[in-house]
Amino acid sequence: MEASGYDLLLKGGRVICPASGIDGQRDVAVKDGRIAAVEATILPSSARQVIDVSGKLVLPGMIDTHGHVYQYVTGRFGLPPDMVGVHSGVTTVVDQGGPSCMTLPGFRKFIVEPSKTRVLAFLSAYLVGGLEGHFYPNLYSPEGVDVEASVRSARANKDIVRGIKGHAEIGGFARWGIKVMELAAEISRRSDLPLYVHFGQLWGLPESGVNGEDADTILERVIPLLRPGDVLAHPFTRHPGAFINEKGEVHHVIRAAMDAGLKIDVGHGSHFSYRVAKLALPAGVIPYTLGADMHGYNTEIPEVPVPAGTPEEHHDDENHPFKGQARFSLTQAMTSMMTLGLSLEEVVPMVTSHPAEMLGRSDDLGSLAAGRIADVSVLHDDRGRFVLRDNEDMRITTERLLRPAFCLRAGERFEADAPILPAAIAA
Repeated sequence: MEASGYDLLLKGGRVICPASGIDGQRDVAVKDGRIAAVEATILPSSARQVIDVSGKLVLPGMIDTHGHVYQYVTGRFGLPPDMVGVHSGVTTVVDQGGPSCMTLPGFRKFIVEPSKTRVLAFLSAYLVGGLEGHFYPNLYSPEGVDVEASVRSARANKDIVRGIKGHAEIGGFARWGIKVMELAAEISRRSDLPLYVHFGQLWGLPESGVNGEDADTILERVIPLLRPGDVLAHPFTRHPGAFINEKGEVHHVIRAAMDAGLKIDVGHGSHFSYRVAKLALPAGVIPYTLGADMHGYNTEIPEVPVPAGTPEEHHDDENHPFKGQARFSLTQAMTSMMTLGLSLEEVVPMVTSHPAEMLGRSDDLGSLAAGRIADVSVLHDDRGRFVLRDNEDMRITTERLLRPAFCLRAGERFEADAPILPAAIAA
């Protein structure tokens, strides 16, 4: 091939592509924004630009299945899409419940279209979408759900809407019972899209208390509403009403739910506890996907002020249920899972081929097969002794740390220079 045959060559990295069955040293060639070849050796002279990635991991473009990137519209929840995405080594971000049927046009115009990151969404079951619900819980009542409008919106926008988002948490159940989840499940069924369900307390309880609701019964009441392919989120949350009951045991319905085809997404962020994970993983609660769940309340954003016009009470980081800000990334979440005993080979599908399947996009995402769009994540694989911490401030030491180096999004290179990326803390 002549010298200008390929536009770019990634040379000498460890390529892991579960969808293609590849794990080993390979060279990856890109031309016209697509994967042109993945081979043991490709001549450097065949490419206009050669990047030495020896010692690094080369993966299909990573997919973050749980982001909050509807900036400004969702208050302090929404982070800049490209900061969470391409500048953190992630090529696709799925906003979980930010846009609704009412706000989706703005999401498309102001978030999806201008972003270098591919941005998709699970449409909120609520008309208000992902507003700061812990300040305004009454917006999330059954009266705030319009099934017909949401189904129409989802069906008409399947290029970006790949699922529905609902919440099954004790604050909502204490106010309205299971009705909102029933409506969310109806939207999911009628739009033929998976339902992603938040578990674990979120909005806090009403003044009248739990109103006879038992957080430990929420899972067993919600799971019968779900279908194979629907997603149970936050398996390792420290908050009540999730996978671990008040006795510290894995809820008895989880194993049967997994066997029935329901999937589990980590939804790391504020809902991740090493203590809980050490109970759940040995019981067979193995996540299928690994959403990072970063938002403006759990992620330290250096030099980024609170957006102008934000209500004064929203400025106070103590006035919300997600205490424990830190710099964070999807690769940090991957490292957490490896530190808990999962192998790299088990974790990589959680951010590549599995989320592509979850999104119904296995035909164009999550693979380095020749002809696919050249979405590629290149990671550092550091060895040493490093300290990780969760939102309970539990600290653990790991001897292996994944960090993003750069990514290619449709063949265009983006450095991993987001200000939210954590610095390696040596033990």
